[in-house]
Amino acid sequence: MIANIIFFSFVALGIIFAVIRMVIGKTPFDRVLGIDVINIIITGLLVVIAGIADSSLYLDIAIVFAILAFLETVVFARYLEGKE
Repeated sequence: MIANIIFFSFVALGIIFAVIRMVIGKTPFDRVLGIDVINIIITGLLVVIAGIADSSLYLDIAIVFAILAFLETVVFARYLEGKE
């Protein structure tokens, strides 16, 4: 129980740092990087929750979320590439 609290506290801290990077990033690439880090943390969190809950449904959700996060990053990269 204590290990779960510590783990989720570190996950929350990582998301907070990523949001800070996203908000005060000087370039659009910093903002995209912050969004990408948040997506990676959420995907990993879904996998850990699948292990804790012993349910494969969360793994399916994590796979779909990871695919959508990858497509989001590609779309942002294409947008920023065409902007310059």
